[in-house]
Amino acid sequence: MLFSSIPFAFYFLPAVLVLYFAVPFRFKNAVLLTFSLVFYGWGEPVYLILMTLSIVLGWLFGLLIGKYRGTGKAKFFLTLSVVTSLGLLGWFKYADFAVENLNALGLSLALPKVALPIGISFYTFQILSYTIDVYRGDTESQKSPVDFGAYVSMFPQLIAGPIVRYSDVARQLKSREHSVEKASLGVRRFVIGLAKKVLIANQLGQLTEIYRASAQPSVLFAWMYAVAFALQIYFDFSGYSDMAIGLGKIFGFDLLENFNYPFISRSVSEFWRRWHMSLGGWFRDYVYIPMGGNRVKPLRYVGNVLTVWALTGLWHGAAWNFVLWGLLFAALLTAEKFLLGNVMKKLPGWLARIPVLVILLMSFVLFNASSMAQAGSDLARMVGLSGQPAVTAESLYYLRSYGLLLVMAAVGATPLCKNLALRAEKSKLFAVAEPLVLCALLLAVTAFLVGGSFNPFLYFRF
Repeated sequence: MLFSSIPFAFYFLPAVLVLYFAVPFRFKNAVLLTFSLVFYGWGEPVYLILMTLSIVLGWLFGLLIGKYRGTGKAKFFLTLSVVTSLGLLGWFKYADFAVENLNALGLSLALPKVALPIGISFYTFQILSYTIDVYRGDTESQKSPVDFGAYVSMFPQLIAGPIVRYSDVARQLKSREHSVEKASLGVRRFVIGLAKKVLIANQLGQLTEIYRASAQPSVLFAWMYAVAFALQIYFDFSGYSDMAIGLGKIFGFDLLENFNYPFISRSVSEFWRRWHMSLGGWFRDYVYIPMGGNRVKPLRYVGNVLTVWALTGLWHGAAWNFVLWGLLFAALLTAEKFLLGNVMKKLPGWLARIPVLVILLMSFVLFNASSMAQAGSDLARMVGLSGQPAVTAESLYYLRSYGLLLVMAAVGATPLCKNLALRAEKSKLFAVAEPLVLCALLLAVTAFLVGGSFNPFLYFRF
C-alpha cells in the first residue's frame, strides 16, 4: 500500500485513527502492530511470514542478550542475531546477484529468482541496531512482543524509513504525548510530504521516463534527465520521510529527521551529513566507528571508508553500479579529507557548490542506471562523447514543457520556502491561510491520484 494512494488516505488511515484513539493507551501499540501488518501484507501477504519471523527472532535474541549481558553467552546470541538478520537479507536481496556473478566466472548455476520483500533493508537494520544496543548496554531489552513488534513494523516508517533506532523510541513506546497541537503539526507535515511526492516527484519522474524512451537524446536532454532524477529522488524520498514523521506525530511519536536540504552542501561530506541521515548515522555508529573510524593510520582510514561505502552501495541495491556508486563517494570523501578539504573551505559558498552539484548529478545518473553499460552511455552523453547533438527540437520542447517545474523543484530543494513560511507564521493571516493552503494541496493531490497512474516510490526497491 502506498501513502500516495486513495485507499490509504481515505480508507486505511481513517480506520486506524478511529480505532487507535478509541482504545485505552495500553492497547494502542497493539492497534499499531495489527494495522501495520495489514499495511505490509496489503501488496504481498506471503512476506508477512518473513516479517513476523524477523520480529520474533529479534525480540527473543534481545531478551537473551539482555539476560546474559556481560558474558560470553550474550556475544553468542548477538552473533546469532546478526547472522540470522543478515542471512535473511542476503538471501532475499543478493542471492540472484551472487549467482549471476558466479555464472559470469564460468559456473552454470540456476538463478534462485528470489523476489525482494519491500522494506527488508530498513526493518533489518532496525532489528540489528536494537540487538547491538542491548548488547552494548545502551538500552534495555523489550519484554513485550507487542511493543517490539510495533517498533519494527510501525507502518509510517516501515517501507522506506527513516531507520528508527529502538533507543530513540523506547520511552515513547511506554508513554507518549497525544495532543491536538502535535497532531496538527503531523497533519501539516504529512500533507506537505504527500504534495512533494505527488505534485513534484511524480511529475519529474515522467520526464525521466520520456528521456529513456527518446530515440536520440541530446546532450541538453541528458543534463535535463540528470537534474530531473536528482530532484525526483530527493522529493520522492524526503516526501516519504515527511509523511512518516507527520504520521508519527499524529500517533504521538517523535521520529528523527532524515533530510536537511542536501543540495545546498559545499562539499560531498556535508551532503552526506544532510542526505538520508538515518542511514548515514547507522553505518557510522555500527560499522565505521567499531572499525576505528578516523582515529587510525591513513591507510587503515582509507580501508574503513572503502568498506563502509561499498556496503552503503550494496545496501541500496544488488548491482555493480550501486557498488561503484558507493566506491565513488569513498574516493571523493577521501580526496576531500587529504587533498581538497582546505581548498573547498576557502572558496566562496556559491563557487564551492557548483562542482559538488555537478558531481552529485553525475553520481545519481550512475545510481539510476539499469546496467553499467547504460551508466556509461548516459555519462558519455552528458559530456558530449556519444556523438549525439548538443540540442534537438525534442529536447527544447521538453525544456519548455518541464522548465518551470524544474526551476520550482530546484527552489523547493533549498531552505527558501521554509524560511518564507517561518516569516509568514508571524502574520495574523497565517492561521487562516495555512489550513486553506493545506486543503488546496490535498485536493490537488487527490485529483492527480484519481487521474494518474505514474506513482512509484523509488526507495521501495531498496
